[in-house]
Order: sequence, then C-alpha cells, then structure tokens
Amino acid sequence: MKTRTRASALAVPLALIVLTGCGMTEEKSDGVPFAGTSASLDAADAMEKVSSEIYDLLGVKGKASENSPGVMGCSGKDTETYFRIFHPWAFTPASAKDLDKAMERLKRELPKHGWKIVEYGPNTSRNKSITLTADNDKKKVSVEVTNMAKSDPPMLSLDLVSGCYKVPDGKEVERF
Repeated sequence: MKTRTRASALAVPLALIVLTGCGMTEEKSDGVPFAGTSASLDAADAMEKVSSEIYDLLGVKGKASENSPGVMGCSGKDTETYFRIFHPWAFTPASAKDLDKAMERLKRELPKHGWKIVEYGPNTSRNKSITLTADNDKKKVSVEVTNMAKSDPPMLSLDLVSGCYKVPDGKEVERF
C-alpha cells in the first residue's frame, strides 16, 4: 500500500512538469528546449548522474528510493526520433526533523551549481506543501522538489525531466 501511495505522490508533480514544460531557455519547441542528440540509455545515465548530484546537495543523512529513469515522447514530435527522460525519486531523511533542513539546503545550493530557482513556495495541494522548481539550462534538466512533511514517512519527492533529445541517425528510441 505504501508503494502505491509513494508512486502516486511522485506521479502528480511529474505530470505537472510534463504538461507545463520546464522553464529552461534556448531552442524551445512547445516550451521544451532541445537537449541534443543521444541514445536513450545514454541520456538516462546522464539523468541518473544529475539526480546523484542533487542527492549530494541535500546535505543530510537518509535514503533515496531506487527508481530508474524512464522515456517519454516530446510533444508534437515524431516519437520514433525524439524523446525526453524523466526520473522520479524520493528522499527519506534519517530524521523527520531534517526534512526542512534538506529543502532549505537545496534552495541555497542549487543556484551555486548552475540551477535557477524558478518557483518556490506552497503548492496548491490540500497540505500546501512547499515546492521548489529549478532549471539547469546547461544540462537541459528541470527538477521539482516537494516537501511532503505530512506523508508517512515524511519525505522529499523529486521529479526530474530533460529537454527533448533526438536519437542519432539510423537509431530508434529505446523505451524503458
């Protein structure tokens, strides 16, 4: 039951990012920047690296969920040629009191590492959870972090999504 709750908690912010696009600039098509040419597996590996970098910035002890990145289409583009990578995951601090500390640390540290905070504050959920949205124009990645203090256990929900990639000529998008 906890898995289903956690999965749905992660899906909602991801859906918002996917529907609204990220605020990254440069070569936008439908609000989504072009991230370059890459095979899906290579792009997924790069996304896991970005997630690891964010994990390191949290600065508190805890455990990250073991979710793998996935592939989705680019709105209005050929799904055989273009794709985006998404990576939802959660961070559960060793102590619930460290949840706010981790969120504040991200707010402070992300800009020092090439991220631009584009939104910060309570979301529209019933709990008015604090949500941080940041874009990294260089990496063509957007992240939405939600402080889910009232969940059991309290955690941060992190949803990363890339810009739109094109597979190399002669290759196909691998779905996973």
